[in-house]
Formats: sequence, C-alpha cells, structure tokens
Amino acid sequence: MKKVILISLLSFGLTFKSAQAESDAAPPKKVVFSFKGHTGTFKRDELQRGFEVYKNVCSSCHGVYQLRIGNLQGKGKDIHDIRKSNLGLTKDEVAALAAEYKVPDLNADGEPIERKATPVDKFPRPYPNQKAARAANNGAYPPDLSTVVKARKGGPDYVYSLLTGYQKAPTGVEVGEGRHYNPYFPGGQISMAQPLHTEGQVTYSDGTKATVEQMAHDVTAFLTWASEPESDDRKAMGIKILFYLLIMSVVMYLSKRKIWADVK
Repeated sequence: MKKVILISLLSFGLTFKSAQAESDAAPPKKVVFSFKGHTGTFKRDELQRGFEVYKNVCSSCHGVYQLRIGNLQGKGKDIHDIRKSNLGLTKDEVAALAAEYKVPDLNADGEPIERKATPVDKFPRPYPNQKAARAANNGAYPPDLSTVVKARKGGPDYVYSLLTGYQKAPTGVEVGEGRHYNPYFPGGQISMAQPLHTEGQVTYSDGTKATVEQMAHDVTAFLTWASEPESDDRKAMGIKILFYLLIMSVVMYLSKRKIWADVK
C-alpha cells in the first residue's frame, strides 16, 4: 500500500512539474496557415519549400521517422492532378530523390550493408541509435519531426514560434552551458541552437526570398503535413459526407411527411 501511494505521489509530482514548466512558456504566436480549419488545405509550393528547409537544415539532427520518401509523390494519372496532392512530385522525381539517400539493409548472407533508397523506404535517420544522437547533441535527444506538430501543445503555432523565438536572455536570467534562451520553450532554455538564423540560409528553387520567418513558416507547414499526409483527403471526404448526410436528411424528412400524411 505504501509503495502504491509513493508511486502515485511521484507520478503527481512529475505531472505537476511538467505542467508548471509548460505554464512558464510564453503563449505561441497566432500564425496564419492555409491548412488551418475544417476546410483548410496545404499549398504545394509552400510544402516543397518546407521540405527544402528540412532537407538542408533540420535533417542533419532530426529525422521524420514515420514518413516514406514515396509519400511526397502526388496522386493521379495526369500531371495536373499529381501537382495538386502531397508535395506534387512525379514518380520520376521521387525516384531521383530516393536515389540521393542510402539506407541500411541486409545482403543475401544476412550481413549489414547500405544500398540506395527507393520510394518505399522511410527517410534515413540522422543517427544509428539514440546513444549516438545524444552523444552528438550534448546529451539531448532530437525528437522525431514527423510527429512533433501533433505532440506539442499549440501545434504549428508552437513550432513556428519556437523557430523564430530565439533571443537574448533577459537581465537576471542565467542560461546554462550548452543551452539557449527561447521563451516559447518550457522552462525558457533549450539545447537546440537556433536552426534558422540567417536570411538566405536556404536557396529556394522557386526564387522565393528566404527570410527567417519565411523558412520557419514553410518548414512548419511541411512538418504539419508530414504528421498527417492524408489530411487534405480526409477533409475533402468529410465535406462530401456532410453534404450527403444533408441531402439524406431532407429525403428522409420528405419521405416521413408523405408516409404519415394521412394519419390524423
């Protein structure tokens, strides 16, 4: 009985500590994103730029463990439909992208090897294991970015605020060694150095000016899409279902009126 009480108290203490640290963080900025709301959808050019930021900046430390390279391929038979879904890449474009990566595998004798990735493979992890990741990041473990938007309170607003929120610590606030001040992070101090810090840090293929705010906005959109690639399809299906239910409600109401019309 004492052990149960002790475990309960420890659990409560950890929960309280976590909630307290979260309450210390500044509320995230309210950011306008095209995908917000029940009918919001992603912009393909924004997602493509966001992937460029992830690939050139974030992927050196963070993986998108749940995302397959083939997820970037658009759906449809003609190029017009393909360009309007997922990241809008064609089959050949995805195959070329996959060829840039190498993934671990086993040969016919069961020996570990590396081979060129294919579209069905998940994006390679930046580190072979968690210990290697912590050793390279001052003991901190870089989270999986394919789930980070869903896992963090505030979602995309929080991610954008964090990326653009690095600043000099206020007077009287002592920042620990290997830490950086960011008021949007619980506790105000984060191990990750400012990832987006210079205008033009990424050269966008479409010529868009790569300000820190633009890069943060684009990569946040990409990470939101990565957390649920089928989001646009789900919303479109939801609207169709609601429309169908509306029509059926009218039909059922009129049928009821007709069937019971002679009943006094």
